[in-house]
Amino acid sequence: MTTTPRRVHLAAHFPGVNNTTIWSDPRSLSQVDFSSFEHFARNAERGRFDYLFLAEGLRLREHRGLIHDLDVVGRPNTLAILAAVAAVTEHIGLVGTLSATFNEPCELARQLATLDHLSNGRAGWNVVTSSDAFHGANFRRGGFLDHGDRYTRAAEFVSLAKEFWDSWSEGALVADATTGRFLSDDAIDTVSHHGAQFDVTGRSSVPRSPQGYPVIVQAGDSPDGRDFAARHAEVIFSLHSAFEDGRTFYSDVKGRLAGWGRTEDSLKILPGATFVIGDSAADAAEKARETTLAQVSHQTAISTLEQVWGRDLSSYDADGPLPEVEPDLDGPGISRGRARHTRDVGALVASWRELAAAENLSIRELVIRTTGRQSFVGTPEHIAAEIDRLVQHRASDGFVIVPTTNPYGLDEFVDRVIPLLQERGVYRTEYTEGATLRDNLELPEPQPARVEAREVG
Repeated sequence: MTTTPRRVHLAAHFPGVNNTTIWSDPRSLSQVDFSSFEHFARNAERGRFDYLFLAEGLRLREHRGLIHDLDVVGRPNTLAILAAVAAVTEHIGLVGTLSATFNEPCELARQLATLDHLSNGRAGWNVVTSSDAFHGANFRRGGFLDHGDRYTRAAEFVSLAKEFWDSWSEGALVADATTGRFLSDDAIDTVSHHGAQFDVTGRSSVPRSPQGYPVIVQAGDSPDGRDFAARHAEVIFSLHSAFEDGRTFYSDVKGRLAGWGRTEDSLKILPGATFVIGDSAADAAEKARETTLAQVSHQTAISTLEQVWGRDLSSYDADGPLPEVEPDLDGPGISRGRARHTRDVGALVASWRELAAAENLSIRELVIRTTGRQSFVGTPEHIAAEIDRLVQHRASDGFVIVPTTNPYGLDEFVDRVIPLLQERGVYRTEYTEGATLRDNLELPEPQPARVEAREVG
């Protein structure tokens, strides 16, 4: 009996202000000029990617009281960029990172529905949360949110946004051919929501969009984040790109779906993944070494260590040994505006010291060893085979491909890896005409918020 292979889903992450981007590369261009976004989006569409993924920062990050060195290139508004990209593309999805902490449900629902209309059903929303006062200082409410309330607010935010998206029935758009007036004004419901986070009564000003809801993307990895994803997310942008780690995460999150009345096909798990392509395994390995060295400069190595130690370590040599001084566990931290994924700093430092001693690693070598791993390194044939293997064995449903340069970093992947995935029969050769982002991701129709709430209750 022949089994139909699982389809590989790919998204393209626009290179931004993160430590995978190599800004010293002469091919790296502006983070603000529209031509950068246009080339990247058109190239991703040429590669038949499901969607373009764009991150966002609500405040310039700081390190040792100065603007973080990567943020000086600028962090423009996500929705404005995606609306502009919609005009120069036809099929690729447009997913933006937008905060559930520093926005309001009615307004953000309106903006996303508008993008979905403008793009003929290609909008997606990467829901992020934040509780820190540093970001909050840019907003009227300030850093009021307790850390434990991030997902409480986000869950109510998304549910309320869905109520606004549901409030226009499809019949509300039927018009009288003689007068041009809508015949079904009463098909626009009033949203009346009175919850712990939001107290709202009103009507949406935007008709129901082509997808009904934009595709909901989420990246949280904590137990609360996984529960939020199981309830609301349709795509998870995960950290788990290795085979066994990916299978464990995949099984855990997909196993939570039934508790919310959802099926396995209602959620796609797409880990972030970098790549280095070579003409041979040895060539790829050497290019990966050069790439990592460019990503982890002396300055980057020291600043990475400072984020863990919570101290100014600028007097230390990046090519020297780890500092003997202990980390400042109780201090305010030396970096502001960066997500901190390390919960047990003491244990991390102890493991790093053990590794450095065992392999005689300098600070820079240690940072490269612990943070510089590339996800896929090899010939185009090897990379295509590995992507296919992870998807067929349910370590993922595909990947969010993260290039190292903007805007040309994706070109080689499109030219050399995509055709091999197509030859394997696991990747589309053409977009389906008129398909929405939800269609391209093979996701079911969205469940109305009131039905969802009734089934959960």
